[in-house]
Amino acid sequence: MKNNVQVNQWDSNSRYSIQDLSQFLFTHLERFGDPLHQIEGALDYAQGKNNKPGGALYCATMENELVGVVVFLKTGMEGFIPSNILVYIAVDGSKRGAGIGAKLIELGVSQCSGGVALHVEPDNPAKRLYERLGFTNKYLEMRLS
Repeated sequence: MKNNVQVNQWDSNSRYSIQDLSQFLFTHLERFGDPLHQIEGALDYAQGKNNKPGGALYCATMENELVGVVVFLKTGMEGFIPSNILVYIAVDGSKRGAGIGAKLIELGVSQCSGGVALHVEPDNPAKRLYERLGFTNKYLEMRLS
């Protein structure tokens, strides 16, 4: 299956619309996802809308079918906060385990300038993938909402 996967950076001329990407993420993030409006906000940010620093979107396709999406955002900071954050990654549930997520992350990281952070829940099976790709647990995140 790996050989049939194409991974490319998304742009406004891509076959899939930003709404397609939003809906894909909303559907395939499953219990680890966010409400659709928050996903849409991250995609707007990645496109640099509303004077945001921007980022990048990458898509994986197989036989012209969208099978994976990853979203990287620039933080506008360096050193004390990584320059980039991997906000969302989702792979079609029927295609998981074939290396698609790794290909998406590797391409995105290779295009980032500066460090990359991500947040992952302790029981998320993708945590093993992140560790295999070299991500480490440097801090315990705490939030006040």
